Amino acid sequence: MPKTDSRIEAYGSVDELNASIGVALTYAKDKNAKKILHQVLNDLFRIGAELASVGTKFTKFPKITAAHTNAIEKEVYRVEKILPQQKSFILPAGNESATHLHLARTICRRAERRVMALHQQTPINPELIRYLNRLSDLLFIYARLENKGKDEPVSYD
Repeated sequence: MPKTDSRIEAYGSVDELNASIGVALTYAKDKNAKKILHQVLNDLFRIGAELASVGTKFTKFPKITAAHTNAIEKEVYRVEKILPQQKSFILPAGNESATHLHLARTICRRAERRVMALHQQTPINPELIRYLNRLSDLLFIYARLENKGKDEPVSYD
């Protein structure tokens, strides 16, 4: 299989996302965020396994379900309630933890696009796409949390 195959692009992007979240974890301060992100690392391994097995006979491994995505959504809503209301676009800046989370968010968006491209060629578990979409929201909200509400609004000078 060529390295440019959609399946390899998809699970390679998920692998890069997993590594970037691992880096962000080394700087994270919020204990609950760290706990959730450790679970996300495991979830991303599941996603990688599902993507690597697309079109093969391998089917016996743990899969991502709606319960995984719902847990992410629940955490997004919990953290949104404790942050000030967002009133402008936010620069991907701040402290080390926040900037690594912003970078992970952009990698997550790319991984979502790669998984979507694979899905257009070969049907995959649609929950993977939903999970990645909600995960990017979680990474954004965690970046805001790590900046403790000191978001840097976009300036149009």
